[in-house]
Amino acid sequence: MNQIAAEPRAFPHDGLKAGEVALILIDMQRDFLEPQGYLAGMGYDLDGVRTVIGPAQRLLGAARTAGLCIIHTRQGYRPDLAEVPAHKLARIRAGQSAIGRPGPLGRFLIRGEPGFQIIAELAPAPGEFVVDKTANSAFWGTDLAAILAARGIRALIVAGVTTDVCVHCTLREANDRGFECLLARDACGSGDAQAHRAALHMVTVEDGVFGVLADVDAIAAALDRMERAPVAPTPAPSAWQAAPEEPGDLGDWSI
Repeated sequence: MNQIAAEPRAFPHDGLKAGEVALILIDMQRDFLEPQGYLAGMGYDLDGVRTVIGPAQRLLGAARTAGLCIIHTRQGYRPDLAEVPAHKLARIRAGQSAIGRPGPLGRFLIRGEPGFQIIAELAPAPGEFVVDKTANSAFWGTDLAAILAARGIRALIVAGVTTDVCVHCTLREANDRGFECLLARDACGSGDAQAHRAALHMVTVEDGVFGVLADVDAIAAALDRMERAPVAPTPAPSAWQAAPEEPGDLGDWSI
């Protein structure tokens, strides 16, 4: 049985099966990873997030080669902040949050701004999903659950930033929804080193209550051994279909 060597147990419990595993890359956006972006603007050290770019690239390459369903997420808000609840708006107005503040990459974490886009090193390829969200969990107010259900996905490999916030919230909700989860330990990071270590530890408590941990090398090795799923033919576009999303497009506005 082909499994990924992980802590505290191998993943998935019944072995890797073509078509049943997806990779979710959380919020690998310019606002979180570049010195001109939101995270740096909030005063966080970017070393803890930028070090994951290389491992995340290797993970994404291995997932593409293996034919996994690949989903990218982006955190961002409407330009008028209409969906931001009152208590969060109060933090913004008090200067405790930089959301919406002008910066070198446009307004921080606002959809359509340059900082909202995924970094070039991890840009989505044609056919990969991009899910835009306004909450920490990638499931809240989005069509992520429907995408996974439509494709028969049962197990998730999760990576991205930040480990202690959006990554952990997505992992926890995925676990509650019945998905078996693996967190790619060296392909996730945070601007707070202590919070990152604690978040990794919390995955493994109670014999992996939220999932398991593995390094990218172990994940890639197992994916390389996995039998490939048949590639479905791509239907020819019809006249009424919309054009593909441009890099500067606003994306999915579901909330």
